[in-house]
Amino acid sequence: MVFPVSATYRLQLRGASSGFAFTFADAENLLDYLDDLGVSHLYLSPILSAAKGSTHGYDVTDPTTVSEDLGGPDGLARLAAAARNRGMGLIVDVVPNHVGIDDPQQNAWWWDVLRHGPDSQFASYFDIDWALDESGRIVLPLLGSDDDVADLSVEQDMLRLGDLALPVAPGTGDGTGPEVHERQHYRLVGWRRGVVGYRRFFSITSLAGLRQEDRAVFDASHAEVARWVREGLVDGVRIDHPDGLADPAGYLGWLRELLGPEAWIVIEKILGVDEALEPTLPVAGTTGYDVLREVGGVFVDPDGADALTALVESTGVDYAAMPKLLKELKIHAATDTLASELARLRRSIVAAVGADDALLPEAVSALLTHIDVYRCDYRGLSAMLPAALAETQAERPELGPALAILAAAVSASAEPATRLQQLCGAVTAKAVEDCLFYRDARLVSLNEVGGEPHRFGVGVAEFHQSAATRARLWPAAMTTLTTHDTKRGEDVRARIGVLSQVPSLWTEFLARWEIQAPSPDPATGQFLWQNIFGVWPMSGAVTETLRERLHSYAEKAIREAAWHTSWNDPDSEFEDAVHRWLDTVLDGPVAHELTQLVGQLHPHAASDALGQKLLALTVPGIPDVYQGTELWDDSLVDPDNRREVDYAARRTALKALQHPKIRVVTTALRLRRARPDCFEHGDYAAILAVGQASDHIVAFRRGPDIVVAVTRWTMRLAETGWGDTVLPLPEGSWTDRLSGAMSSGPTAAAQLFADLPVVLLERDHA
Repeated sequence: MVFPVSATYRLQLRGASSGFAFTFADAENLLDYLDDLGVSHLYLSPILSAAKGSTHGYDVTDPTTVSEDLGGPDGLARLAAAARNRGMGLIVDVVPNHVGIDDPQQNAWWWDVLRHGPDSQFASYFDIDWALDESGRIVLPLLGSDDDVADLSVEQDMLRLGDLALPVAPGTGDGTGPEVHERQHYRLVGWRRGVVGYRRFFSITSLAGLRQEDRAVFDASHAEVARWVREGLVDGVRIDHPDGLADPAGYLGWLRELLGPEAWIVIEKILGVDEALEPTLPVAGTTGYDVLREVGGVFVDPDGADALTALVESTGVDYAAMPKLLKELKIHAATDTLASELARLRRSIVAAVGADDALLPEAVSALLTHIDVYRCDYRGLSAMLPAALAETQAERPELGPALAILAAAVSASAEPATRLQQLCGAVTAKAVEDCLFYRDARLVSLNEVGGEPHRFGVGVAEFHQSAATRARLWPAAMTTLTTHDTKRGEDVRARIGVLSQVPSLWTEFLARWEIQAPSPDPATGQFLWQNIFGVWPMSGAVTETLRERLHSYAEKAIREAAWHTSWNDPDSEFEDAVHRWLDTVLDGPVAHELTQLVGQLHPHAASDALGQKLLALTVPGIPDVYQGTELWDDSLVDPDNRREVDYAARRTALKALQHPKIRVVTTALRLRRARPDCFEHGDYAAILAVGQASDHIVAFRRGPDIVVAVTRWTMRLAETGWGDTVLPLPEGSWTDRLSGAMSSGPTAAAQLFADLPVVLLERDHA
């Protein structure tokens, strides 16, 4: 029996070896709380056996077993049974694209391939570039430099170098380490050479890609997942990064066939802002980054765009040149970070058509700058590649012959077509989310996965149209505000978003802070100032935990931005300057002023946080609550957003129902559970307020009996008031489930929002 999904709660599981544990047993102990909160399903991070000490589970080392570190198959069975007894279910995050190989001994499939080479029964499981090495060996970029081969030693049928251990092929173990190395099915090289002998996840060499296009690989890696569904342990799955696969549509077809028609399947498909999800995919929808952008964007005040743009440009950044910068970042990602993948694509093109061109790598990288999605080989996007080819040739006529070779190869052979699409996604991720989003400092709350910071927020027309379309086409897609991959938690984004309402005030404070604590680089400073403001505590207390978190975030941010330092080539002088500056901020007079500003803007940030939370819980789709976000959450990017959650405090808050956020969350979730006719099967219709402050209200109807309305842009509203603004409620009498207040007909906004900046109305039936 499949339990219908009405709302999920994301849990980040961790084994004891990861620092602090959160296992199946811990999840089981939360069931009563989550049931009371109103969710129908626990949504678990990956539960297959992962690398020892993994804090996230995406580095799966054995796709055929449930992690013993989390409680093993028995722990999963107990959790599922306990959930079933409460009328609840489980959703599990599944990782089909790659497996973890950082410690080869932990991955039996990979170990066997390294030991036996092409003769391994698992050789076809991995996307290995056997032709890269002239001797047909797998190139492994695991050394500091090629010279480290001289330090290899042979111990117990293994080659060793420090903590690295690799298998020795049968009968090849005699001699020195370097001599034995020459006889293996792999060749160790320095990582700085930029050559990799297998497809990896983006640029992460510790994650090796699986060939899910091979039915044998699919069956072997999904047998355990199929068992969960077959035995009623789980009701659905979230599929991690399907765009990385050779054939996402084909894979999802097999998955639907395997799991059956009732299983809830959502995919981590990061859509471009103007991209529609491929309608032929046999899934319920995406994991909700598109909704995250829309819900958060509707609270951004467009009037702040010019002033915040001018503020960024005061550092010498030409904001109008951001599209040009993105092109440069994509080209760099393709030709440098992912040079090995680009070279393999080129070889597949040449093999397909028997022709080459010296400008082929340049043509491919230029082409990718004209593709604004992760991949464009879905049926609904069939016109995108020809258009991109035309735009590239118009911009760079000299690339015409190379583009013709590329087009011929893509048309003639599946391999170059596939590798082009896989490279496209990796280039997009590395250039946009992993770099541009750490450079664009205009309003960093917009720099989110699936977002487009060059578009300053989302208008109500776009918001309502997108929601109505989702209600019609993807009513069971996931909606979310925070995930394990978001750059900032939802409440941090809401607070930063308020700066769009007060750009002059922010500019004034920033100018003063830059005098009191000048940042090492103005553009970097503007980016970090917003993030510091976003997480600054209301109390102003600078704890060691806050200090550590901000230092860790700053280091990650400046390395991802790769302006002055990077992961591969850290500049210790610049990084030390940033850390000294940060301590100056934390320990000097700026700290007091930050506290003052946070206190001044908190009511408006809280209003927006409540508004976006209620929207995310009530717009068309199945809402997910990321762990802990039922109360205020100040998380930044991972691993900050995987910190331990204080559930004792949340249990207390749920009982008291005084905290406005948990009050909104549980009221909405319980109403969803009670009224599936309106939320899961009902239509969506915009309701337009009238009066002088009408643009400060976003409202809609779900089904015949639910009305949702939220307040926005409250800084301006505090000055002007609601005046004659009214919301014309549909016919009948309505009760606000958050406050108990009753309304009917055209209702004054001042009356409607007297208790909270949000209302959740249910029609009264006599």
